[in-house]
Amino acid sequence: MEQDNGNLLLSIQLNYNQFTKTEKKIADYVLQNAQDVPFMSITELAEGCGVAEASVHRFCRTLQIKGYQNFKMQLSLSLHDGQQVAHEGTSEKEEEAQEESLFQKILSNNLSAIRETSALLDRDVVEKTVEMMTAARRIFFLGVGNSMITAEEAQGRFLHITPKVQYVVDTHMQAMAASMLTPEDMLIFISYSGSTSDNVRVASLGRACGARISVITRYPKSALTKYADTVLICGSKEGPLEGGSMGAKMSQLYIVEVLFQLYYQRNPEESRENNRKTAAAIVDRYEDR
Repeated sequence: MEQDNGNLLLSIQLNYNQFTKTEKKIADYVLQNAQDVPFMSITELAEGCGVAEASVHRFCRTLQIKGYQNFKMQLSLSLHDGQQVAHEGTSEKEEEAQEESLFQKILSNNLSAIRETSALLDRDVVEKTVEMMTAARRIFFLGVGNSMITAEEAQGRFLHITPKVQYVVDTHMQAMAASMLTPEDMLIFISYSGSTSDNVRVASLGRACGARISVITRYPKSALTKYADTVLICGSKEGPLEGGSMGAKMSQLYIVEVLFQLYYQRNPEESRENNRKTAAAIVDRYEDR
């Protein structure tokens, strides 16, 4: 297999004649849609190419790449290198103009992420999720990596109005907790990709115990969503080089806030009383400061 100093796109072109018929279908799709593939799940790429997910895995191995996530990372790096070469040819005046528009671009991207998330939210799915939360004895917010931070923030938000929310950091502890769930319990996963193996493992354990499961993710079809009772789609596009982007976090937190406000509306007396208690519990922390 010919390699070209880590340039994945060029490697695909150099080795095209050695690919099988199925691999050529994948190669053609990647070369024609290189800008979009880093934002696609393996399920979406397989469907776009008209092949099985296993074929995508084999294509990665043929290219001597370990796993689909590494494939997307190398593809992103190839695209980034090409953009860097183009950037080196820009004039000083053009660079100043780019800097002036930076603030507006950041604002636009983040607002777009929230607007897209709002458009993608299915009210019936949100309602069902809140119904499950209301009925649940315990609710666990779970995430891995950057999503773990969002899960902690979600738990902190809901702790203002209900004591039944929990947050477990360590993935081993998550698995242990999931193994002892009951049909009265609920897991809410926050996972941009929906393919993190630790999340999938915990979800399978929770499902085996009969727990209800909801997933906040970018991709409706993934290894994690196969276990979900409800799937809430966030709208931000995030490439492999943008892991933990603020756009993705804002779109996830927007969904958390929608769930919070609707839960409050559906459980007004309990939520109002608990909110009063939790506010009183910490109000002295802010006196004389």
